[in-house]
Amino acid sequence: ELQIWRKQNQKKKGEKEISYWAGNNIDSVYKELTTDASLPSDSNAMNVLVGGSASLNLEFNEEDEDEPYLAAMRYQATPPMKKFREIEYLSGGEKTVAALALLFTINKFKPSPFFVLDEIDAALDTVNVLRVSNYIKNHATESLQFIVISLKNSIFEESDSLVGVYRNQKQNSSKVLTLD
Repeated sequence: ELQIWRKQNQKKKGEKEISYWAGNNIDSVYKELTTDASLPSDSNAMNVLVGGSASLNLEFNEEDEDEPYLAAMRYQATPPMKKFREIEYLSGGEKTVAALALLFTINKFKPSPFFVLDEIDAALDTVNVLRVSNYIKNHATESLQFIVISLKNSIFEESDSLVGVYRNQKQNSSKVLTLD
C-alpha cells in the first residue's frame, strides 16, 4: 500500500511539474512562433518583429491541490498586434499556432525524437506558414525530426527532403518519389 501511495504521489508531482514548467515557458515558444524572423533586427518595422504573448495557468480549488489533473487549465494566446481575446474567438490559423506552441513547449520538457504533423498549415495564412516552417527548420536536429504532411509550397521549400506519394491508376497502386 505504501508503494502504491508513492507511485500516486510521484505521478501527481510530475503532473504539477510539467504544468508549471509549461506555464513558465509557453510565452517564449509562442513568441518565437509568431515573430517575423525574415526581417533584419535593425528594421524600422519593429512592431512586425515582436511576437505575440501566451500564458498557461492552472486554477486549483482548495480540494484539488493534491490532484493536479482536476485543476482547470487556462491557456491564453494573443497574436502579434492584436488585442486580447479568449482563445475560442481566435481565427483557425491563430488557434493552430497557439496549439503548436503548446505542443512544442511540452516537447521541450519531455523531448520526443520526432513529430508527425499532418496538414498543420491548412488554416494558416502565408505569413504564418513561413513562421511555422522557420520554427521547424530551426529546431530540427538529429535528435528531433519533423515529418510534415502538407499541400503548401512554402513548407516544401523549407524542407531538407521531400517524399511524394501518388496514385498509379493503371496499376491500381501508390508510388513514392523522394527528393533530397
